[in-house]
Amino acid sequence: MKALGKLAGLIVLGLLLTLVALGFALTQLFDPNDYKDEIRQIARDKANLELTINGDIGWSLFPWLGLELTDTTLASAASPTQPFADLRLLGLSVRVLPLLRREVQMSDIRIDGLNLSLERDAQGHGNWQDIGHPAKPTASTPSSTATAETSAVTPPATSKQPLRLDIDSLSLTNSRIAYHDAKSGQQYSAENIQLSSGAIREGASIPLQLTALLSSNQPALHARTELQGQLRFDRALQRYQFEDLKLSGELTGEPLQGKSLTFATQGQLLLDQVAQVAEWRGIKLSLNQLRGLGELKIRNLNTQPELEGALSIATLNLREFLPGIGQSLPAISDASALSQFELVSRLQGTASSLTLNELKLKLDDSHFTGSLAISDFATQALRLQLKGDRLNLDRYLPAASSETASARQAEVKTALAAAGQAGTTDLPRAPTEQAWSEAKLLPIERLRNLDVQLGLSLEQLTLQQLPLEQLKLNASGKNGALKLSELRGQLYGGSFNSSASLDVQPASPLVTAQLQLKHIAAEQLLKGLGQKPSLSGALDLNADLRSNGNSQKAWIDSLTGDASFTLRDGVLFDANLEQQLCQGIATLNRKTLSGPAHGQDTPFASLGGNLAIINGVASNPDLKVRIQGLSVNGNGSLDLRVLAMDYRIGIIIEGDKSAMPDPACQINKHYIGLEWPLLCRGPLELGAKACRVDKDGLGKIAGKLATDKLGDKIEEKLGDKVSPELKDALKGLFNR
Repeated sequence: MKALGKLAGLIVLGLLLTLVALGFALTQLFDPNDYKDEIRQIARDKANLELTINGDIGWSLFPWLGLELTDTTLASAASPTQPFADLRLLGLSVRVLPLLRREVQMSDIRIDGLNLSLERDAQGHGNWQDIGHPAKPTASTPSSTATAETSAVTPPATSKQPLRLDIDSLSLTNSRIAYHDAKSGQQYSAENIQLSSGAIREGASIPLQLTALLSSNQPALHARTELQGQLRFDRALQRYQFEDLKLSGELTGEPLQGKSLTFATQGQLLLDQVAQVAEWRGIKLSLNQLRGLGELKIRNLNTQPELEGALSIATLNLREFLPGIGQSLPAISDASALSQFELVSRLQGTASSLTLNELKLKLDDSHFTGSLAISDFATQALRLQLKGDRLNLDRYLPAASSETASARQAEVKTALAAAGQAGTTDLPRAPTEQAWSEAKLLPIERLRNLDVQLGLSLEQLTLQQLPLEQLKLNASGKNGALKLSELRGQLYGGSFNSSASLDVQPASPLVTAQLQLKHIAAEQLLKGLGQKPSLSGALDLNADLRSNGNSQKAWIDSLTGDASFTLRDGVLFDANLEQQLCQGIATLNRKTLSGPAHGQDTPFASLGGNLAIINGVASNPDLKVRIQGLSVNGNGSLDLRVLAMDYRIGIIIEGDKSAMPDPACQINKHYIGLEWPLLCRGPLELGAKACRVDKDGLGKIAGKLATDKLGDKIEEKLGDKVSPELKDALKGLFNR
């Protein structure tokens, strides 16, 4: 037995020596470079690939089946003169004996100087798409019958175990990949690619590191990137993991306006093709000053992908972050605004939509909850539902221009000087300065493409210094038709409710609005609008308005509609109507007031009327004011185009004979019931200061008083001596 074992050992040793000798002989006596033409023809016939090997082929047979190619180019057989890839070096080797067990045990795979150029022509055909398809059969190809017969005797395929991979390492150096689409002009490239890995074995963690310079031309962007982590895969389970992923780099280009974005992210990636699930867990993200955490999960990868996850952005100073990525900030009035931004939300989406649910948003001292969604990426359809505590929009709006305000104040100052203090100077002329801007206000094209649904609820909103409380807003827009279905809230002790619509499809946009105010403090409202209050009181207003155009001037010039208003328990500031009445009575009494008029307010019980607005001019035929002992009627108009008024006012003494402020204007019985005329004309800012005694109307009153006085004398002298018809005739004669 011992001798038999020794003999078997010698036989095996002899066989191994024979195999080694044969391998040595093959590698020394057989040169694959002599078969380059045959190799090239096989590549052309089997893969439709034009293979050109300009360098030498190095090879080994046993125990490693090794191959080394240098200076090689690849092209489609359809365009052999236009290579899509060239290669400086490819080196690999495979153990021979494990191949018999369907195991691929390889040493290092080395690829150097790969230059891959992928191009798609104007017809959309890529220069790589014909690769891998056998060449078309020629006339010498066996007939289909022979092929069928051959196929008929081909033994059926049997199930085989998948190849097991065992590669010591993979390295890719000094390589470049480029893509160009001739139809769109889009170009992408990855240059200076450096890829290295550890041992590649199925089921084990594979250290991986990749660096590259990425770029595109539309828009022009350049990025320096570095990727590292541990790759693990199981082909039987179709499960792939990238553990401890770290991706970092720097981005520059046109969208950043010369600035740069430094980015870094990490997490755990998983792709499970059987479950059709992809996950990115433990996301940590940084973009310059931005810091974020999150997780993402995509289901139904092969059918209708569905996204779910979460995102959290730590406190961020947008005033520093946005300019740092080339996004200029709009001109805003508050230099400290946009300094604090935070966001926490759950994510949900599909291939065409994204929703931020359970949204918690902080902007400076404002807090919001709700949801934000883009329901269709193609149309950029926006859906927003927010509830917040307070928001001061004035902080984020441009500071008001002082030029227009200064010009208007100078105009009012001039009018006030012309009005005088004693009430004897000429009336100021209606202002002719343009009160409204002709600058375009609406981005028409953007509004025509807008698809939005907006719901907003705020405890307090400050806009144009107006403290709106318990605000509720619902608006929508699609196909150029925008609708404000609800805007209501509380303001200055009262409430407001309005709705509006805007149609931007016509060349001149159409605007309609309905407004209702109840018990709003008029004085505070005027102050909030930046006007010097000329009156106070609880304001009720109902208005239905229409207009068209795309500027302040166009809207005012075409403003049409109806309105009614009432002010209760108010005061006309710096408007001593009693003093104006006194001036008229003193004139009729042919007396001079003892002193100049002093600024004094006039309280009133109610002030109201109706407005009929046509092309920016509001006619007000029934202005009525109730003052203790007096009744005031007015008929005139408000020219909103130049912010001016033109009214004729009548003051009626209803019987209150209390002492007048000056002895020169004491009331007698003949003054009761007369309508004492005032003329009010000038800028709206003047308020009642624009009112003066109407001298023409006062002359008519003087004639009436003279007639009444003559009638009294006739009555006194004649008594019952003449008929009533004669008395009336005499009075009528003097009237004429």
